[in-house]
Amino acid sequence: MHKGVDRSLTGKIGRVTGRIGPGTIGEVMLPYLGGIMAFHAYPYDKTSGFAVGEEVLVIYYDPPQTVYVDQLPEVLKHPA
Repeated sequence: MHKGVDRSLTGKIGRVTGRIGPGTIGEVMLPYLGGIMAFHAYPYDKTSGFAVGEEVLVIYYDPPQTVYVDQLPEVLKHPA
């Protein structure tokens, strides 16, 4: 593992609270430090869009407050 790289949010599931899409700053709520925090969010592939309420998977965390997300794989989705 590389020193100085914080991977604490990588692999976490978050809920979109501000639309995520190319060229926009979205927002996602994530479990962090024992609570829930809002993070700026961008599509990891730079082209996808995610609507408010969607669950997404954190692919990369850019401290202190930015994450890059992707579609949540079916196997990880919570049943509606």
